[in-house]
Amino acid sequence: MVRTGDTIENPITGERIVFRQTSADTNGEAVVIECFVQPGGHVAAAHVHPYQHERFEVVAGTLAFELDGADLEAGAGERVLVPAGTKHRFRNAGQGEAHFVCEIRPALAFESLLATMFALAADGKTNRKGMPNPLRLAVIARHHFDTVRLPSPPAWLQRAGLALGSPVGRLLGYGPTYGGEGAGLVASAR
Repeated sequence: MVRTGDTIENPITGERIVFRQTSADTNGEAVVIECFVQPGGHVAAAHVHPYQHERFEVVAGTLAFELDGADLEAGAGERVLVPAGTKHRFRNAGQGEAHFVCEIRPALAFESLLATMFALAADGKTNRKGMPNPLRLAVIARHHFDTVRLPSPPAWLQRAGLALGSPVGRLLGYGPTYGGEGAGLVASAR
């Protein structure tokens, strides 16, 4: 379980996240994270949050966003709102570390998804883009389907594919969450 003050790190994507408010703190209304992205760092893949919106506030550096095919950059003091259902990705577009605060509403299983993906990367269980093998990903994606999806194919087709791949992944011992050996946890508030 993620707690306020916990820090996780993804060595593949170059992201370090500090949880400033958790779903437990807000009764499920929001998660607030502070993120530091190394030069060349990026979110693992373009994705969609079907029921959540994200509000990014850049503190330092420059972030490049792709929002539904449109490109934009945001620097210190600028905000970017990503409405629910919007295909998006971001990357550090500067020479130094990018620093931003992101609020995700409602919380849903966002913390669990981040902790799982970062722990897999920290334990060397992802590819060079930060994604686990397809059967492990099917188990995770099926469990977190209301939190995150791929932008394509359509949701109904993703659901069908996950209904086939997830049981095979479960048979291989993959779970919907992953704590891992290092768990991607850099520091804990505990």
